[in-house]
Amino acid sequence: MILTHIVAAVINTSGLPKPAANDAAVGKVLDIVFAFSASIAVLIIVVAGFRYILAHGDPNATAQAKMAIIYSLVGLLVVMTAYSIVTFVVKGVG
Repeated sequence: MILTHIVAAVINTSGLPKPAANDAAVGKVLDIVFAFSASIAVLIIVVAGFRYILAHGDPNATAQAKMAIIYSLVGLLVVMTAYSIVTFVVKGVG
């Protein structure tokens, strides 16, 4: 308790500006981040699909392509879930 008073007395933050969240700017940044993440996941799905087609029956190459498709679908699902949760929280709080 005494340490708290000492630290509060030494560090005076009253002159510092108070940060204010700009909802529009935060929303735009989050939209860009989620759109970029979803675009990358879709791009990986397309590339893995081409790798699957070009594998010509090689079991190792087809297995890698299948795993890439599965992982990118899971990533896309995570991005969509995160976007819906963030949208719900921002609209609910704001």
